[in-house]
Amino acid sequence: MDNNQLQALHHYRTFILTALAALVAASLKVAPACHAQIVPDKVEFAPERSFEVRPLYKNDTVTLVVLGDIMMHQKQIDAALRESGEYDFSSYFSLIHNKIAEADIAIGNMEFTLAGEPYTGYPCFSAPDSFAHYLAGCGFDIFLCANNHILDKGKNGAERTLRLYRDVGLKYGIKFTGLAGNGDELEGTTPLFVITKGIRIALLNFTYGTNNSGSADAFPLVNRLSDKELMEESFRKAAKADFVLALPHWGNEYELTHSPAQRKMAQWMVDNGAGMVIGSHPHVLQDVQTISGVRVVYSLGNAVSNMSAVNTQLELMATLRIIRKGNGDIEVPEPELTWLWCSRPGGYNEGYTVVPVEEFIGRKHLWKGAWDYEKMMETYYRIKQ
Repeated sequence: MDNNQLQALHHYRTFILTALAALVAASLKVAPACHAQIVPDKVEFAPERSFEVRPLYKNDTVTLVVLGDIMMHQKQIDAALRESGEYDFSSYFSLIHNKIAEADIAIGNMEFTLAGEPYTGYPCFSAPDSFAHYLAGCGFDIFLCANNHILDKGKNGAERTLRLYRDVGLKYGIKFTGLAGNGDELEGTTPLFVITKGIRIALLNFTYGTNNSGSADAFPLVNRLSDKELMEESFRKAAKADFVLALPHWGNEYELTHSPAQRKMAQWMVDNGAGMVIGSHPHVLQDVQTISGVRVVYSLGNAVSNMSAVNTQLELMATLRIIRKGNGDIEVPEPELTWLWCSRPGGYNEGYTVVPVEEFIGRKHLWKGAWDYEKMMETYYRIKQ
């Protein structure tokens, strides 16, 4: 090997050694992973984030109004008929229309059939078809069908009533309960679930019986208090709701206090989840009671009818407020009970008119017939006491 080759090899070795030394020196400047890290004199932290605590639910209130027996006696049919052949019921709820229309859910007991002509009153009711459309236009949302007159015109009358209620439902969004044409309809209406403002309400409508007995276990099927299996199943399903409202058709006609049978049934309903019980049928209002912390209004009386016997024209409208709090709890204060009077033609005016009693105290001059005002006030003070 000549001198030039030896000198080149020397330079190459020198370059390799220098590079290795540099690598070793660099590695010594890195602290081993197990050694503590040097903490700077000043540590800066990111600013704290503020979190808004939101409730699980939106605070909201659902308002329900419930009226008693809506009837259609022959004199009502005759008075409503116009020369055109149409029927005019516009006076009926004109003075409380706003209370019905403004409620989130308005409920009425439809104590008649829509069985077609000839239209008839007591004892076998068949109201004009337009009556259902009028009630829907007033703001009623739920038609209660489980009552003693729903089979007045037999199976065919009940089936026709159902067809018309379905048609009215498509047009106005009305729902009904207490009567079903088949198994699917029974499943969808008993209990009847209504969801408003995110609050799920279960409505349960049953009757003590029907004037025309019909078949208790065949369709069209009427919900009966005596049907223990259907009652138990319906209340079990209703437990899925936020609030359960039982609406029985029961009691003894024209009696101002509830019967032992009503009390026993009310206790069963409360024990099985009813959050409130509001009844109908006696045609007069009945007492109000609390059972195991649950309010029971045994009878609201008539809503509109041609009845004039003692106590049959004074009635109540129940207003319920179902309150959902931010944490999801449901609260239902005492129901507001509004005193009403069903004035017949010649009384307040020439038609049948439901009058909010306490708004008209001292306004006798507005009456066409002073006798009706005086009867209203006498009945109001006597029953209230």
